[in-house]
Amino acid sequence: MFRNSYLYSVLFLKCPRCREGNLLERHPYHLSNFNKVKQKCSQCNLKYAIEPSFFTGSMYVSYAVGVAIAVTVYVLTLIMNLKLGPTAILISITITLFILTPYIGAVSKSIWAHFFLKYDKSLVQKHKSKSNDSGA
Repeated sequence: MFRNSYLYSVLFLKCPRCREGNLLERHPYHLSNFNKVKQKCSQCNLKYAIEPSFFTGSMYVSYAVGVAIAVTVYVLTLIMNLKLGPTAILISITITLFILTPYIGAVSKSIWAHFFLKYDKSLVQKHKSKSNDSGA
């Protein structure tokens, strides 16, 4: 049930329409193809880039995700009652953002794609019925 949820699809970088195919060519931390989006979904054949430079808008989402993570790190230092000065907090936020940069870029593209490309439940049901017929 959770596997076909919106949140699962966004966080695990799945196709927005069928929520089964992978959005990216490779894992976000595979730096030779840094967050390269596939041309089409391997499961439902959805063309991901509906216009040239479609994923350019994901930079705005990336900024928002980065700010949310920075605020989360700051709040966690307060909740855990760590006695860090402003410099140590800034360094911890910077290190966290540096480590998460590939995933932030990937999840931002996923959020952007899910915003414009909608889930098609009937397509998933057709795909499941085809796989059940061929497996019998």
